[in-house]
Amino acid sequence: MGAGVVISWKPNNFPLHFDQTSMGATGYFTHSDCRLHEMGAGHPECPQRLDAIEDRLLITGLDHALERREPSPASLADIELAHDRMYVASLRGLSEALIEDMKAGGPSHTALDPDTTMNVHTWHAALRSVGAALDATDAVMAGELENAFCAIRPPGHHACRDKAMGFCFFNNVAIAAKYALERHGLKRVAIVDFDVHHGNGTEDIVAGDDRILMVSFFQHPFYPEGGVRKHDANLLNLPVPAYTKGMDIRELIEMMWIPRLEAHQPELFFISAGFDAHREDDLGQLGLVEQDYAWMTQRIKEIAQKYAHGRIVSCLEGGYNLSALSRSVEAHLRVLANV
Repeated sequence: MGAGVVISWKPNNFPLHFDQTSMGATGYFTHSDCRLHEMGAGHPECPQRLDAIEDRLLITGLDHALERREPSPASLADIELAHDRMYVASLRGLSEALIEDMKAGGPSHTALDPDTTMNVHTWHAALRSVGAALDATDAVMAGELENAFCAIRPPGHHACRDKAMGFCFFNNVAIAAKYALERHGLKRVAIVDFDVHHGNGTEDIVAGDDRILMVSFFQHPFYPEGGVRKHDANLLNLPVPAYTKGMDIRELIEMMWIPRLEAHQPELFFISAGFDAHREDDLGQLGLVEQDYAWMTQRIKEIAQKYAHGRIVSCLEGGYNLSALSRSVEAHLRVLANV
């Protein structure tokens, strides 16, 4: 195990007793539109993912420690900070055509690739997902919240500048990072991606932008094919083999991520929070457990408190075993909310 703080995390099925008098609030951003997007029966990226998280928050009492907010839809101008204008227009056109086809008795879905399908609600769900990341950024920058978690879908980190793929349409975190720089005038931000799959879309969008440091680990070889394609100085991507366990990941983080994050001194942290590296998740073959997610969150939080006034915006990415997902999100949120 690497150096640093040791997290002892225990689930709690009883009402919480918490004291945030010395800490800022943790926001929880979600919207019912995010449940209406679905990609067909049996698809692992399903609306029930958000239901499982909600159920866990209620059962544990953690819901009472969070400040709930409902996001507004993102503007196209903000989405175009990270995505090509023609791509955004084409996605909107596909959505409108699908709605018209449905009215005429046509198909209810249209496939963009073998894994990624739109229904008539996808466009609005994607706007709300981006909107959650941007509203959370605004609230954290205004000092209304210390940090925030966005329980959103569709996820985003495979969405490239001009292409949807891997369950993703718009890159929620990459857009929010560009938004923080362009709309709030920050000079340095960081993106931390701990999904089991490489955030190739985020890499595509932020590569070469020295204002944004992206750090990640991911299973390799694995989806997406090719893994890391860029080697710009602002990227620190750590491919690890299948069956790598949490303690090995912690050691890599201490040795590789932490010095780079300390050197970059981000003014705001974004997290692509994928929980499919959990050992119970069949869409990956890594060996993380809830305590590992708590530990990672704590290490990120420590650096954020040092350089960024504690400002963190975390957005849900993967995680497809509903029980493991909900428990891991709970662990993540307990550290963010200091409960």
